[in-house]
Amino acid sequence: MLARHIQYFLAVAEHLSFTKAAAALYVSQPALSQQVRQLEESLGAQLFDRSGRTTRLTDAGDVYLQYARRAAQELREAKRAIHDVSDLSRGSLRVGVTPTFTTYLVGPVVEAFHARYPKITLNLKEISQERIEDLLLAGELDVGIAFDEVNSPDIDAVPLLDETLALVVSRRHPLAKETSVGLQALNGESLVLLSTEFATRDQIDRYCREHGIHPQVLMEANALGAVIEIVRRTPLSTLLPAKTAFAHDDLVAITLEPERLQRTAVLMRRKGAYQSAAARVFTELAKEVSTQLDV
Repeated sequence: MLARHIQYFLAVAEHLSFTKAAAALYVSQPALSQQVRQLEESLGAQLFDRSGRTTRLTDAGDVYLQYARRAAQELREAKRAIHDVSDLSRGSLRVGVTPTFTTYLVGPVVEAFHARYPKITLNLKEISQERIEDLLLAGELDVGIAFDEVNSPDIDAVPLLDETLALVVSRRHPLAKETSVGLQALNGESLVLLSTEFATRDQIDRYCREHGIHPQVLMEANALGAVIEIVRRTPLSTLLPAKTAFAHDDLVAITLEPERLQRTAVLMRRKGAYQSAAARVFTELAKEVSTQLDV
């Protein structure tokens, strides 16, 4: 009963309309209104101001909303905990990853995970680090793989590996036969980079500022696959993990000297969140696979 009251309250708070909330919940408006009134009576406080044309949260309702959201999240996690099977004969796992890890880290981890636990359903999202953190905090992801520059104090970060970014070019590029280049060589390069919504781009921009480098960014893309395809088909170069180039025969990774662009990959989890058996074994496999990668 309490779960239903919270669900109905949250729906009205989200839509600020009893009519829209009832439609979203597939219940009648009178039934919804009755449930909310019962909740208000049990709390001894009015949660919504219904006097105007639009429904608004009262001060009490605004305070209650914060706790109701947390309670709803805990109830969802409780339901998952009940259905979690420790022998991993069934279950599900929701994982968020930043784009640059898809090529060389996530693939081997998923391969090992599926080989050992083929009955576990895996939902994999390739999204920005900021979005990964938001979804972890909202309880909509179980784990994330990103970088150690974590913004929220409510997220734990387990180090996986250190990676080095390199100048990545096609084999037709004038620098393709070089094994390393000085940082100032980047001033003469025309680049395609991941767009600014991604942590990788923030790190690249900061690196360039710190070293007085001013490359010409002619293209941006919000998908790693698009960046790689552009480099393969044009004279443009990019900055990506060296391991990414190794996975493509027609790409070359050129080391930046003397100051390399390095960062640490981490596995992220929300502090205090319930960790399913699938999440626990995925974490251990990610650490195991990471130690085997020479980056």
